[in-house]
Amino acid sequence: MRYEIRVEGHVSETLARLFPELDHVVMSGQTVLYGPIVDDAQLYGLLARCQSLGLRVVEMRQLPE
Repeated sequence: MRYEIRVEGHVSETLARLFPELDHVVMSGQTVLYGPIVDDAQLYGLLARCQSLGLRVVEMRQLPE
């Protein structure tokens, strides 16, 4: 499964490196983290990491294969 997680604002390269399993792009005042996620545990772990870093998730969705 591939997912996209949109967070508010511009995530610095330093913070982006804390998500090595995902690619990222900045657009329209948001940072989009995207890539393959193998299971629910990994997805919840990524969301918990966002929360612990103070990133505000504004949208999350599964991408078509």
